[in-house]
Amino acid sequence: MDMNMFQNLLTGFVAAGTLQNVGFAMIGCLVGTLIGVLPGIGPIPTLAMLLPITFGLDPLTSLIMMAGIYYGAQYGGSTTSILVNMPGESSSVVTCIDGYQMARRGRAGAALAVAALGSFFAGCVGTVFIAGFGPPLASFAQKFNSPDYFSLMVLGLVTAVILAQGSVLKAITVILIGLLFGLVGTDVNSGATRYTFGISTLWDGIDFLPLVIGMFGLVEIIRNLEGDTIEREPIPTKMKDLWPTRAEFKEAIPAALRGTALGSLLGILPGGGAVLASFAAYTVEKKVVRNPTFAFGKGAIQGVAGPEAANNSAAQTSFIPLLTLGLPSNPIMAIMMGAMMIQGIQPGSAVMTSNPELFWGLVASMWIGNLMLVIINLPLIGMWVKLLQVPYSLLYPAIIMFCCIGVYSSNSEPSQLLLMVIFAAFGYILMRFGCEPAPMVLGFILGPLMEENLRRSMVLSRGDPMIFLQRPISATLLALTACVVALIVLPSFRATREEAFKE
Repeated sequence: MDMNMFQNLLTGFVAAGTLQNVGFAMIGCLVGTLIGVLPGIGPIPTLAMLLPITFGLDPLTSLIMMAGIYYGAQYGGSTTSILVNMPGESSSVVTCIDGYQMARRGRAGAALAVAALGSFFAGCVGTVFIAGFGPPLASFAQKFNSPDYFSLMVLGLVTAVILAQGSVLKAITVILIGLLFGLVGTDVNSGATRYTFGISTLWDGIDFLPLVIGMFGLVEIIRNLEGDTIEREPIPTKMKDLWPTRAEFKEAIPAALRGTALGSLLGILPGGGAVLASFAAYTVEKKVVRNPTFAFGKGAIQGVAGPEAANNSAAQTSFIPLLTLGLPSNPIMAIMMGAMMIQGIQPGSAVMTSNPELFWGLVASMWIGNLMLVIINLPLIGMWVKLLQVPYSLLYPAIIMFCCIGVYSSNSEPSQLLLMVIFAAFGYILMRFGCEPAPMVLGFILGPLMEENLRRSMVLSRGDPMIFLQRPISATLLALTACVVALIVLPSFRATREEAFKE
């Protein structure tokens, strides 16, 4: 770290260390952990539902709280995965495999401690990644012009196709639908209305809140209500022997280091993030570890340490593309981007120069948040487990009420509630057809930006599309996009991709 970075981090800690910001970081971490613990409510619907609350907060405070919810959910999901074999969060599915087996052997405390400490270490390393790679990436991003941004967004959307679950065709279709939804409203250049069908509510475009709350909040509730009742297993062990043995530490530390490195890199990829990182880390551990004390699937501590470190480091580094390039790398970052735009902040390289307190304050808050999560997670395990006993018949009406209040409070128009219901119905149809709705949010957010940069590029070149190949950055990004498309088309790769998602 150079002196300049120390100075920047000091600026960040001063900005993030105010009583208000620390308080909202604590609220975000607690809510995130709770969301992670409760099955059936993920961070995407939660952030979508809580977005209206951030309107009254200043930009840094609102981003600190939302970031706390995001990485708090990664921590909380591991608690129920280990204790009752029930992943509260999709990135914790892998932790169930060996974490629950450790709990059945009476080593729940050790598994939870390894998950919490591994997550803390990985989160800190991920934050160092942001502090180290953020400034050079931002200075590089300042060399980007309209053609480069357009090519970057094309690459991001094509990469999201590979990393979306389900068939490639369905992923492409969902992204294209998202792009079309993003284009609804009045065209800024010509003043013509597009896809509004004469409905005045749509003249300003589709609001972000009804779309994300309908597609994620309400659909998630419907999906859980129509599923089978979850059988809750008795918790097999007391919280004694919390600390892992020396032998367990010896096996867990290398796995956590490998998971941290893998997650830090995968978090930066567009469409990647915590879920992909945890699955990849578990696969790596199975290939790398020779003669573990317990076989994988039977309680191997490496199967807890690696994925937990990976999903937390990826949760941190997924902020890098958003804060430096203005490109959301996953649906949660798309919601964070929406929150920044609502606050009047344009995500991208300009944030670091025009608003350094915001950028470095958010980075510093991640260290504060990770420390809080270790402190609140280990003592509160018993309380989180009791929360699992809350009947769903009470939980879901409360969530629906918060969804409706959130959407209506954004601009006090009843038509927004109708839009939310329409998107909930549309999201449910997508779910029934086996389409993952998450890539649609990326398409919805990036659609207007892609159109703006495409039209600006064509004006600069006087209608010559060769501008995208004449600029070195744009040409390189399009070449990478072509490579990704070739991968999607190759039958051998498609088979491997489908096999990976099945596993």
